[in-house]
Amino acid sequence: MNNLLVLKKHVLITIFWLVFGVAIWIQIQADAGMYNAFIQTAIILTSSYVFAQFLTNDRLPKALISKNMNKFLIEALIVVLILSLIFSLVFTYINIDLITPIPPGFSSHLAVLWKGFYLSIPASLLINGTACGIRFYLEHGKIERDHILLKQAHLENQLKLLQDQINPHLVFNILNHIHILMKSNTELASFLLLKFSDILRYQLYHCNKNEVLLHKDIEYLQNLVEVEKLRWGNELNVKSTWEISNKKNYIAPLLLVPFIENAFKYVCRLPGHQGYIIISCREEGHVLNFYVENSFSNLTSYKKKDGDHGIGLQNVKKRLDLQYPGLHSLDIESAENIYKVTLTLKLSPEYHEQ
Repeated sequence: MNNLLVLKKHVLITIFWLVFGVAIWIQIQADAGMYNAFIQTAIILTSSYVFAQFLTNDRLPKALISKNMNKFLIEALIVVLILSLIFSLVFTYINIDLITPIPPGFSSHLAVLWKGFYLSIPASLLINGTACGIRFYLEHGKIERDHILLKQAHLENQLKLLQDQINPHLVFNILNHIHILMKSNTELASFLLLKFSDILRYQLYHCNKNEVLLHKDIEYLQNLVEVEKLRWGNELNVKSTWEISNKKNYIAPLLLVPFIENAFKYVCRLPGHQGYIIISCREEGHVLNFYVENSFSNLTSYKKKDGDHGIGLQNVKKRLDLQYPGLHSLDIESAENIYKVTLTLKLSPEYHEQ
């Protein structure tokens, strides 16, 4: 990529100076003859190249980095004036076949030089302006590319940080529950341990990618829900629906976990009340419709404050904004002791590298 950019830069600069040299030679040759045209073109092209290189390779990049364009404009003006003076000297004195010689006297020479000087200013301005324009285009493109790469690296670091922040409270709760069951129901404890090992295996070995197959992530969620149902038994009424028609769609790993964790964490479990959780996950036409509903009570000590949806949901909101900008719709409602989360997500039909 870098070699291609360097080649593009050299090709643009070479074409510019070739076109400029040929145009100058044709213009001068019509008035001053072939030999004079060659000498004058060589001097004009060399001096123009030297001053333009000074502006474009030294002063312009520094001005862009320091964001001090006023100083650069002053330096460019000085260069234009110096180059105009050189053009004036070339057209005045390097002219072997001059038919009408310059009258003797300082004032006569000064008048001819002055006329050549102000007539040369537009040409000098055009040369340096075009050279600086080309370099500015190349530098601006480089700055934009560097900015995009920096932004991409920043986003990748943010995503990695967010994925590493998956709340571990569920892991400890399940392990604690298995420990308790080992004393009373070893068969159930063994089954929970197997399910939990599948959960950890997926989380440890399959979630280090930017995207995973949707049906694999759904299998992980199903195991998670199954473990939670076994943990709480008759205390909770859990209904889940999973409809995945296309097994080639991709999704960001562990993106939906916080919604389910949040439902089991805040569901109503007051004595004498059976809380409920409804989970619906449907995929159709590369669009995922995910819905979670759970009961909660204002009497519980862990109830959420207005606008507070927990660290897990704040995490998933950031991930959705970073990984699915303009491709998702998230609606969270909390009213009449019912908490609802509705997510519509445009899925990836193919894997995207980080």
